[in-house]
Amino acid sequence: MTIATHRGMPYAADMAARPKAFILTAAGINCDRELVEAFELAGANAVSVHLTTLLQDPDMIDEFDLVGLPGGFSYGDAVAAGRILATMLSGPIIDRLRAAIDRGVPMIAPCNGFQIAVQAGLLPGPWGQTPARTEAALLENDGARFVDRWVRVAYPQSRCVWTQGLRAEGATAVLPIAHGEGRFHAPDETMQELEQNGRIAVRYAADDDPNGSRGRVAGICDHTGLVLGLMPHPERYVRWTQHPSWTRLDAQQGETPGLQMFRAAVAHVQAAQVSAT
Repeated sequence: MTIATHRGMPYAADMAARPKAFILTAAGINCDRELVEAFELAGANAVSVHLTTLLQDPDMIDEFDLVGLPGGFSYGDAVAAGRILATMLSGPIIDRLRAAIDRGVPMIAPCNGFQIAVQAGLLPGPWGQTPARTEAALLENDGARFVDRWVRVAYPQSRCVWTQGLRAEGATAVLPIAHGEGRFHAPDETMQELEQNGRIAVRYAADDDPNGSRGRVAGICDHTGLVLGLMPHPERYVRWTQHPSWTRLDAQQGETPGLQMFRAAVAHVQAAQVSAT
């Protein structure tokens, strides 16, 4: 388990009381360490677990209070982005992830994690439909090019626990992206359900949609509000110095929008723990 040592973090003696975050990693994943740091900055203990270890003991997920599916290029994004890893999660692992959501565990899935969550059926949700059907997809970007830059975003009112109370304005209302298959698409029925039930958690700005997503969707949550999938990388925006023009920002007060997301999820877990005692 990673123990944070930078200034402002609690000493090891205080770490036991912190919520525990599980971050999955596998071949091609390259953002698990960023997720570990984001969770720890937000007040959780975080551990990165390789898929091979999880396959041997899927029940270990039951020990954690938060879950992260990181970005990257899992298994080279062969066949389709996220599909191989999503297939490898089927069976006991996906059952334990669904059980975690049922017991109130917040889960974040940025970029490739979003693609994995959609391919695995965790999003949009709810699962268990008969017959099974594909409700959404993350398709090749308009223009068929990989896009790696910062984009302007908005946080509409939603049921997502990760974005509750999140307000970002002006130059701070941005997030970094890096993807080639991020164009969100869903049929009319699904789009209507997402809109009407407050499940669109992040939108691209009207004049800054980098991939042609339907409804300018950058991120959605599941029906519980616990699972957030988004193409941008909030874990890469947890310090003001990561902002592309941080030296010219008029104000760098409080926490960045990226860190606020993780802080909200940790606070949600802590509040639930207090209510349960």
